[in-house]
Formats: sequence, C-alpha cells, structure tokens
Amino acid sequence: MLPNVHDWWNKPRKISVVVDNPSWILPYIDRLINEINFSGDNATLYSEYSMVSPGDVAFFLGCIKIAPARVLQQNKRNLVCHASDLPKGRGFSPSSWAILEGKNSIPVCLLEAVEAVDAGRIIYKEEMILQGHELSDEVRHIFGNFTVNLCLRFLSETTPQLGIPQEGEPSFYPRRRPKDNRLDIDKSLREQFNLLRIVDNERYPAYFENLGHFYKLSIEKIEPI
Repeated sequence: MLPNVHDWWNKPRKISVVVDNPSWILPYIDRLINEINFSGDNATLYSEYSMVSPGDVAFFLGCIKIAPARVLQQNKRNLVCHASDLPKGRGFSPSSWAILEGKNSIPVCLLEAVEAVDAGRIIYKEEMILQGHELSDEVRHIFGNFTVNLCLRFLSETTPQLGIPQEGEPSFYPRRRPKDNRLDIDKSLREQFNLLRIVDNERYPAYFENLGHFYKLSIEKIEPI
C-alpha cells in the first residue's frame, strides 16, 4: 500500500528494522537506526518477525528467512536490500557469488519485500564498484554503507517511491555452505584468490585437505614487508 503524500510527510513515522540473525550487518543497522531517529522518525530494531507491529515502513536487512505475509501486512511499505542485477541473482550471498564470477561491478538494489524471494518492485539500483583486491570485511563495509544510504534515501523522498517491476527470467543463487570454501591444493593461489576474498576467517574459513588431514587457511591484508 502506497502512503499518501500527507501521511508520508507527517513525522514521526514508525520504522521497523528487522535483522533475523546475528549478522555482520548489525553495526551498520545501528547507524541506520540512529540516523533515522535523529531525522525525527521513530526506528526500532527487531530480531524476530513476530515482534513487528503496525507502522509505516519495515526494512528487512541481512535476513536469512522470508518474511511471512502476515508480517508484510503490518506496514505500509516493506523493503529489502539485495546485491545483484535483479531478476538475475536472487537468493543467497549474491555479492560473494558475483565475486567468484570475477565481477567487480555489482548492482545493489533497494526493492519491495514480497512473499516471493527478491521478486518485488525495484525502488533504486546503484553500482557497487570493486577493484578486485577487497577482502570480505572490505566488501561488507562497502555494501553496509550502500544499505544505509539507500534506506535513508527512500525515507528522505518528498513522495514515497513505488519502483518498477522486475523484467526478464530470474536466476537464483544457493546458500553457501562450509564445503564451498574448500581450496584445491593443485591450483594456484591466483586461480583461487576470489574464493579467498569472500571467506570469513572465523565463521566460514577457507580450508584444504592434504594426506588425509584438513587445514584452515586465513587471509588478511598486511603492510608491505
């Protein structure tokens, strides 16, 4: 449901922000909520869908579950941020899959959250430009800032943006599993550098097998030696 202009201008608006897991994005969400509240709206962070109450806008950010219809009905607008050229690349970890594909220009979309995964109308689409050297924490930092900025941009509009429907045949990325971070010791580091770029050294590290034993391999940037 599209709020009328009078309602949209009438602050404080009630904003819900949902992150349904202990995601890396939480520090960026804290900044988002602080900036929303500073602007005169009332934003609250929720960790479960059942906690969402009726309001004006709900952002579902870094979530691993799909918001059920009863939750989407609680707010006038429901939005999610996704890093792919929708409808291509719906699903899980799109920026990681894109880096594995050798891409350095990755679209970031703010779109309407609907019952079908990543299928809503696209409100904004911007390009996240990488240089090819960024590791996971750097990519997350860039995407986290994109997320905050797109959400704030939507809330700052003089009229609420409706967006445009997605066009074309969709494709889907699967959830990444620990086994997806397995290195091949018969391949060079250069060949596998993009895989090393996207691993989480603590939660989902890169690893390899040799002579029946498994080894973890961590990566971080250092100053020139």
